[in-house]
Amino acid sequence: MMYFAPWKIALIALACLVSVAFSIPSFFPAATVATWPNWLPKRQISLGLDLRGGAHLLFEVDTSVVLRERLEALVEGARNEMRTARIGYTNLGVSGTNSVTLRLRDPAQAEQARQLLVKLALPVQSTAGLGFGSAQTDMDVTATPDGQLRMTLSEAALQERARNAVTQSIEIVRRRIDQTGVSEPTIQRQGNTHILVQLPGIDNPQRMIELVGTTAKLTFRMVDTGADPNAPAPPGSEILEGESNGRGKERYVVKRKVEVAGENLVDAQAGYDQRSGQPIVNFRFDTAGGKRFADITQQAVGQPFAIVLDNKVLSAPVIREPILGGSGQISGNFTVTGANDLAVLLRAGALPAPLKVVEQRTVGPDLGEDSIRAGLISIGVAACLVVIYMVLAYGLFGLFADVALLVNLVMTLAAMSMLQATLTLPGIAGLLLTLGMSVDANVLINERIREETKLGKSPMAAMSAGFSRAFSTIFDANVTTLIKMALLYSLGSGTVKGFAVTISIGILTSMFTATVLVRLMMVTWLRQRRPTLLPV
Repeated sequence: MMYFAPWKIALIALACLVSVAFSIPSFFPAATVATWPNWLPKRQISLGLDLRGGAHLLFEVDTSVVLRERLEALVEGARNEMRTARIGYTNLGVSGTNSVTLRLRDPAQAEQARQLLVKLALPVQSTAGLGFGSAQTDMDVTATPDGQLRMTLSEAALQERARNAVTQSIEIVRRRIDQTGVSEPTIQRQGNTHILVQLPGIDNPQRMIELVGTTAKLTFRMVDTGADPNAPAPPGSEILEGESNGRGKERYVVKRKVEVAGENLVDAQAGYDQRSGQPIVNFRFDTAGGKRFADITQQAVGQPFAIVLDNKVLSAPVIREPILGGSGQISGNFTVTGANDLAVLLRAGALPAPLKVVEQRTVGPDLGEDSIRAGLISIGVAACLVVIYMVLAYGLFGLFADVALLVNLVMTLAAMSMLQATLTLPGIAGLLLTLGMSVDANVLINERIREETKLGKSPMAAMSAGFSRAFSTIFDANVTTLIKMALLYSLGSGTVKGFAVTISIGILTSMFTATVLVRLMMVTWLRQRRPTLLPV
């Protein structure tokens, strides 16, 4: 307990020096740190939104779009099934908010038609009852004696689709933001249909709103060349607008059937057209998408092929020859930034439903600077008060505890910079709390040493007993605090997590400084001075 081998002393000194090296960059501007040699540590502590400033955005997922898309898919599926089975019908369309209806020309075919429409149902996982998942379908098909059939989506299906839409939206928003290089964003569900996004360091959130909120649903569809874009669209087609041609936006009659979907894309990169020099987006399909793309371009040589993004035709080039390589390019009136943003959107994937901005707030960096300044002042004042108290209460041993306190602070900052943990305003409060908690262990040790000295033990025996008997109490107290911080981190969000991380790192480093570093200083002093009475 009271002996340190030379290699142990070297490791303790190395740990302290490494901590100093990794904590220094956080006290200099990022531009200055970037000019340092590569062999020096350059990582800095990441500041949270409340300290660095940035954008606070709250989005609402429009889950009604997911329902509408499912109903439209049922309409298209019913049309195909009836046509294939040669069953006559009329008035096929969406009825109400969750149903699709049609009327048969021959009511005697109702059961046959109902059996065909049942095949359009999709499975839904239900967790009702005892909690075990049971396979159900997302709709019921009913028929009336007069030949009317109704496909009705179940309430469980509506809830599951809404829940999945929000979960999938969070993941896609995270992928989009990660590709922009924003450090330490906060992305989390809030309520049933809302997504909270906090972006430190972003002072102009408009571009991020456009990047995050764009649905980016890319589809490749055939153009209906036999239809007039200025007349109502025929069944199975719709009229979409394209880019402006100088006389207004061009109109296209596009078939509703999706030939290839954006879900089959595996890569998208911004580039330049070798002939015109204009910005374009190069894309590449997966194996299934590439095969489908090749089949379509083989069958439709000489016909226009619309590239549709969020119900807007980006371009409708004529297929000159089959495209067999599984890749192609999207051209349009892109700027360099627009091409890069579209490539990011396509790589991250399409949102299952549009996002609507409910709340937008910008936190200025001035507020963060004031918070940092106030935090540093409070940490400095607290450190001075603790240092004075420990010296007055325990003399030289209190001074050893003060040295360990400063080393603990340096090691905490170094660990946060190495782990890229985010420092928030509650995190600064955590640093303040760590200052007091880090000397608690030394108070217990010094009081125990004082009691052992009063019992008449020699300085070496009193010191050894003080450390060994106080260690179990220190360990138990810190473990229980770590458990609480783990719960805070797992159940909390944003700044609460920052507080938990700071306290946890401070506790771990204080265990080293209070029980190892202080013990080394005391043993070194004891062996050099060999006092008859301990100054405690």
